[in-house]
Amino acid sequence: MLPLTATAQAKTDLTSTLTTVAPRTVAKDFALKDLDGKLQHLTDYRGKVVLINFWGSWCPPCRREMPSMERLYQNLKAEPFAVLAINQSESLDLVFAFTGEIEPAPTFPMLLDDKGKIPPKWGVRGLPASFIVDKQGRIAYRAMGGREFDHPDIEKTLRALIPDFPLAPKSQWKPLRQRDDSEDVQG
Repeated sequence: MLPLTATAQAKTDLTSTLTTVAPRTVAKDFALKDLDGKLQHLTDYRGKVVLINFWGSWCPPCRREMPSMERLYQNLKAEPFAVLAINQSESLDLVFAFTGEIEPAPTFPMLLDDKGKIPPKWGVRGLPASFIVDKQGRIAYRAMGGREFDHPDIEKTLRALIPDFPLAPKSQWKPLRQRDDSEDVQG
């Protein structure tokens, strides 16, 4: 795999806009393994604002936006905020090698969808594709194409979703749907 060159960077300008999703719809749950083999469910992050990013190491805008996601993650680390980056159809070894090539290296969960089952359920037709899920588990914003995620406008939009509000204790949450751990498990 070749490192991202200045020429490729120039061809993949990133934007700082997000598209509002109205009405907000419940995000489809998934179960994917991270690079350490730990199973991650989107519903495990309920109560946090979550940036879901579908990406591939072969995609120039995906490669270019990854460092901005890490900077955003670090900026909001003390808040109820998470980033889940879902790799499309690449091996663990390839994804692991890619993470060593970017600076700053991602510290958020990198999930493996080696069979590509999740993107169609989210309406993803190209990469990169990103979704912002609110604390109630609903899709609030989407972005098709590369973004500069640590841009002040995007950070401001995300911070507006984070404020505390009366949220029932986790023990009183009703499931968004019955979860079957065998469904959509990859790896």
